[in-house]
Amino acid sequence: MSTLTQVVFVIALVLSIILPFGYYLIGERNRGRYKTSLAVNVFFFFGFLLVASVVALGSGSTALAAETTAEAGAGLSTGMGYLAAALVTGLSCIGGGIAVASAASAALGAISEDQSILGKSLIFVGLAEGCCLYGLIISFMILGRL
Repeated sequence: MSTLTQVVFVIALVLSIILPFGYYLIGERNRGRYKTSLAVNVFFFFGFLLVASVVALGSGSTALAAETTAEAGAGLSTGMGYLAAALVTGLSCIGGGIAVASAASAALGAISEDQSILGKSLIFVGLAEGCCLYGLIISFMILGRL
């Protein structure tokens, strides 16, 4: 990646952080400005992330052109394998966290009313945590094939 591209990425990243907070400070003084500034921040951050990943993956093809086709394909497949393992682990843990949050709060409410429900409620919380473990196992399987 050239120096100019790196400078542009750093400026874009800094602006994606500064612009939403500037909107929050300068914007209208109402209740919805926090949500709006958060939405603007998320939009700019993920937009920057998308552009950076496209440029990073696209610019790598010129660097890999000098290598043989087998080595270039192996490098790309290894990178995609790491990306897949990270996505599997991250998304399964996010889903498991959401499931545990709702199941555990419902279980605590049920246990406070009737003590005999403890075993049943722990099973549901354990099933919600199982989603995270399954994602972790799949990511280990992906990393084992690299």
